[in-house]
Amino acid sequence: MFDKYAFTVKEKFLQYVTIDTQSDPHSKTSPSTDKQFTLSRLLAKELVAMGIADAAVDQYGYVYATIPSNTEKNVPVICFCSHVDTAPDCTGANVKPIVHENYTGAAIVLPDDPTQVITVEEHPYLRQRIGDDIITASGTTLLGADDKAGVAIIMDMANYLITHPEVKHGAIRILFTTDEEIGRGVDNVNMQQLGAQFGYTLDAGERGVIEDETFSADAATFTFHGVSAHPGYGKDKLVNAIKVASAFIDSLPNDELSPETTDGRYGFVHPVHIEGIGEKVNVEFILRDFNTGKLAAYAEYLQDKAEMTIKKFPGASFAMNVKEQYRNMKEVLDQHPQVAEFAKLAIARAGMEVIASSARGGTDGSRLSFMGLPCPNLFTGEMAFHEKHEYVSVQDMQKAVETIVHLAAIWEEKA
Repeated sequence: MFDKYAFTVKEKFLQYVTIDTQSDPHSKTSPSTDKQFTLSRLLAKELVAMGIADAAVDQYGYVYATIPSNTEKNVPVICFCSHVDTAPDCTGANVKPIVHENYTGAAIVLPDDPTQVITVEEHPYLRQRIGDDIITASGTTLLGADDKAGVAIIMDMANYLITHPEVKHGAIRILFTTDEEIGRGVDNVNMQQLGAQFGYTLDAGERGVIEDETFSADAATFTFHGVSAHPGYGKDKLVNAIKVASAFIDSLPNDELSPETTDGRYGFVHPVHIEGIGEKVNVEFILRDFNTGKLAAYAEYLQDKAEMTIKKFPGASFAMNVKEQYRNMKEVLDQHPQVAEFAKLAIARAGMEVIASSARGGTDGSRLSFMGLPCPNLFTGEMAFHEKHEYVSVQDMQKAVETIVHLAAIWEEKA
């Protein structure tokens, strides 16, 4: 089926990662950065050139497009979704992708910063990818495989289906979102315009993985208020909110409840931003657990820590605000088991072992599932997310293309 197909995913990926699309969590606009439009507009243009006439970019930088049905069957409309933005954790400007052909398993020294060395000891999945063509950045930026690998995979899938009409499928909707990395990926998705019944995000890592479970997530902000006074005459008057906030953070445990000390099914609380002056300081947290009910307990735990902290600083006060971010998609997907089962069948048809996994994070699919679009997450090959060691296997991306082509065909077969 794919023996004579010239995959386009590698070339598309190498082009897309050179476009800076980093999102900004402190921006109030949608998208949070105008530069995300650059890639979105390119994608819409490429889709139109393929023959997908309705491909368009909306005011939020989302790309919507339709691969029309080519079957007489009444097939549910499915959607494939990836995000164009890259994480704020590490710069995405001036990315220089490097292809390491026929990877041998040796250490990869990134040339623009030789202190950045990718090894199989630190990244054991690379042992499974010996012989593949591995793409990295040059050492001073992230690569952007999260999630431009997913974007390139969907674009290649579209190219395959358009050029191989013998593969029968129902209507397929393509959705590229912005600002996923800052938790706003589907804030402005028009579900009526999307018009899909089931979906799949392409935003997971190792070959063969399907994630049908994610963390549930809340954000919590603590605002500490001090008492302002001239420092030269501050005795028994001044209360420094910076010191209060620092004492609060220092009161958190070092051996539990943090990303540094948990894995598997254990959740965490994690400070991600602190900002302020002596009079007022904001501390932002993310709260994560597979069990949604535990998030309230985590918020209460932090509230207790804050109350104990301000008792040490008479005159200080605080306020707490908790906001829902996303919920564990499994709560929805368990009601529609065929969505994951068809994906597992597609992975197997593409010649891979199926690896069912739970994501210690979230995807656009987490929220889309609760917006009426049951939406598990499929592999792309992207690894070492949000860091300078980020890498992806070309062959993993090609296998992902095969998988979602099979998946489109399976939905038609089962209709």
